[in-house]
Amino acid sequence: MTGHRVLVVDDDAPLARALAINLRAHGWEVAVAHTGAEALDVASSAKHDVVVLDLGLPDIPGLDVIAGIRGWSHVPIVVLSARQLGEDKVDALDAGADDYVTKPFAMNELLARLRAAVRRSQPAGEAEEPVVIAGDLVIDLARRTVMRDGAEVRLSPTEWGLLEVLVRNRGRMVGRQQLLHEVWGPAYQSETNYLRVYSAQLRRKLEKDPAHPVHILTHPGAGYRFEE
Repeated sequence: MTGHRVLVVDDDAPLARALAINLRAHGWEVAVAHTGAEALDVASSAKHDVVVLDLGLPDIPGLDVIAGIRGWSHVPIVVLSARQLGEDKVDALDAGADDYVTKPFAMNELLARLRAAVRRSQPAGEAEEPVVIAGDLVIDLARRTVMRDGAEVRLSPTEWGLLEVLVRNRGRMVGRQQLLHEVWGPAYQSETNYLRVYSAQLRRKLEKDPAHPVHILTHPGAGYRFEE
């Protein structure tokens, strides 16, 4: 695995330092972050092949860091946590983590899990952009923020969920069933009126002329598309 890049996120400085030393000794290039905000900054400013993430961070919950990274990146995330309850593992995996290792751990096992995560990851070269600029809009998928003409636009969680799916698939139509499944959940199959309501709300907040949108476009009877 020589030359692969790993981001270690843990507020326990001695443990993070020990991990970095061991990983470098096995040929990894290592970046370290001690807070959730720092993790999002480092993850969005440089490409990494895998992230090792502790859930108990001092500023942002680890699950929110996973969600922030997943908003724009498919990089494998291996949780390294002292939390051993089954529901903690389920929550982390549901949020987008790829693996879960409990503390204390064997270094050889962690290395093997990191190698496996990298092997399963997406092909190298697939573009991932944490910040998308579309006209006067600046959409930060890592921090889950939208700026319009330099001012932050406040979105509800559901509005953000819909926008995030569309932006991640920008330039491509996303079908109504996929949008309902990803934003509202698998129980929602036919509530297409939700899509009409929330796409209209997004247009009012993001489009210069909501009646003639240029970013959030409708494919009648089929789905929606985000255009830069």
